[in-house]
Parts: sequence; C-alpha cells; structure tokens
Amino acid sequence: MKKILLFIIALSVAGYFWYVAALSPVDSSLATRTKVTIEAGSTTSHIADQLKASGLIRSRIVFKLYLKLKGLDGSLQAGVYLLDTSQSVDDVVRILQSGRAEEMIVTIPEGFTVRDIDALLTEMELTEEGEAVRCANVCDFETYGFLPTEVGQLADRGGKLEGYLFPDTYYVPVDEFVVKFFFERMLNAFRSNVVEEHGDAIAVSNRTLHEFISMASLVEEETRTDEERAIVAGILWKRYDAGWGLGIDAAVRYIVNKPTAKITHGDLNTNSPYNLRKFKGLPPGPISSVSLKSIIATLRPQESAYWYYLHDKEGQIHYSQTNEEHNTNRYNFLGSGADQR
Repeated sequence: MKKILLFIIALSVAGYFWYVAALSPVDSSLATRTKVTIEAGSTTSHIADQLKASGLIRSRIVFKLYLKLKGLDGSLQAGVYLLDTSQSVDDVVRILQSGRAEEMIVTIPEGFTVRDIDALLTEMELTEEGEAVRCANVCDFETYGFLPTEVGQLADRGGKLEGYLFPDTYYVPVDEFVVKFFFERMLNAFRSNVVEEHGDAIAVSNRTLHEFISMASLVEEETRTDEERAIVAGILWKRYDAGWGLGIDAAVRYIVNKPTAKITHGDLNTNSPYNLRKFKGLPPGPISSVSLKSIIATLRPQESAYWYYLHDKEGQIHYSQTNEEHNTNRYNFLGSGADQR
C-alpha cells in the first residue's frame, strides 16, 4: 500500500513538473516570430493544434488544460497575431485573449475612395477621423513618379492618390500604424500590379496613365458583373473618342458626396468637371480605386454596336444602339420619371 502511495505521489510530482515545463517558452533564447491567424469560431482544440504546428507551444494538451484550469476556455479572440518562441503559454494566452493582435487585416475593396479608406481606418481605431484624407493631400509621395503632378479638383478629396491606391488585403501593425506608410504600401502594390504589369500596353494605347485610370474607375463604378466590364469600357471609350459626353452619374455622386442617395436636379447642375452630365470628356481624375478586372477590361474593351446602357431596378444591364432605343429601355425598365443616361 505504501509503495502504491509513493508511486502516486511520484507520478503527481512528475506530472506537475511536466505541466510546468510545458507552460514554459519553446525557446526563450531565440525569439522566432510567426504569424498566426485565428479564424472566427475557432475551437480551443483547433487553436492548440495551430500553435503546436507552428512551434509556439510545447504541448497542445497542457495548453488546453491551462485554459480549462484558469476558466479561460472559449475566451480567445479571432485575429492575426505575431507570436514568438520566447513567449510562455501565459504570454500567448494573454495576447490571444486580449484580441489586440500584433497585426490586423485591413481589406480595401475595389471602388473605395480615399474618404472610404479614411472611414474604415477610423472605424478600426487605427487612425483619427480625417487623418487619411489629410495625408493624401499633404504627405510627400514625390518618389511615386506615376502619380499626377497637379491636384486641381482633387484637392478636397483624395489628393493625387485617388484611384492609385491598389485595393487588396493588407496586414498592418496595430501599435505602430502610420497612415503614410500604409498608403506607400498601396502605391507600391499599384506600381507592381498596374504600372509594371500593364504600363507598356497602356502606353501603346496612346492614353496617358491618368486618362486610363480615370476611365477604369468609371468602368469600376458603372458595372455590376465581370461580363459587363469590357462591353461598358468599349461603349465609354467610343463615346469619349467621338467627343460625346459620357453622362456618368457615378462621377456626379463622387463630387456631391452621395454614394447611394438619390441624385437631385440640383446635383446634376453642379458646376464641376466631375459632372459628366454637364461636361464632356473624362473627369479630372479617378473617382475610386480600381480592380485589376476593370483595368484589364479598360485596356481590352469589347467592340459592339452599342452606344448606350442602363441598369434596371434588379441590376440587369440593357444595351441599346440609338438614343430612341435607350429612351424606350429607360421607360420600360426604370419608369417614365427616371432620369438616367
């Protein structure tokens, strides 16, 4: 009986020291950083598997037991974290529980303006309201030679950066976030994905980069599906080259700051070169960030017999060759009071 008791005590002591050892850092002398993404809804077992596979904890069993004993099971937050091998289980759990990741995911969708980016960064508590817009106008981006040299009508909005901030998903530091550096990363992405990848083809088209990106931003805002992009690009280039007015409401919405609200007759009379209902040609600059799909469609527009298009109330596009056909489509699909192209 005494031997059994001693065995149990020895086993308990060994278990305790094993437990304590498993809570210690994997390698306290070498802080190897690893990015770990905790998806929303991840179970404790799944997180333990991730950490073990990444070499950040010694034992998945001890990790789960630690959370259970501390009453922290289910308290770990989703996010993208930078963890290292010098951190103990207690350190790792504290970071994952806080939800304050070393890095955050910032996704900038196609069609976003600088003002939209400003609102998103503010909502994510990475910047103060208006900080991104101010930087777009006053920060030094002179090393990016593809940016327009004159701001003109863009000054009160996205500055020279509007349309040149490449939409994508970025990992950003939480505690050391600098909006200028973030914009530089987006400009670098634009340079590699657009200027370097498609710059020669744009030059052959006899369009300036600024003209091209301005048109691509209109295609971005005017289309609902991938199939429409090249056809609409063809229509808009044809109207532009023929000296017709483009008549695009998206540019009016941009200048009157009405992304979704109904456009009034007063809006349509706005005395701005962005008002493409009133002025011919392209707007002074892009009206949003542009997807690669719209860039490629604008670079390779599809020829057609169409000169007009509109979307009905369900979002379905309707093309027409003449103004008479277009007016008929407008009446049939939008109603007699519709004021569309």
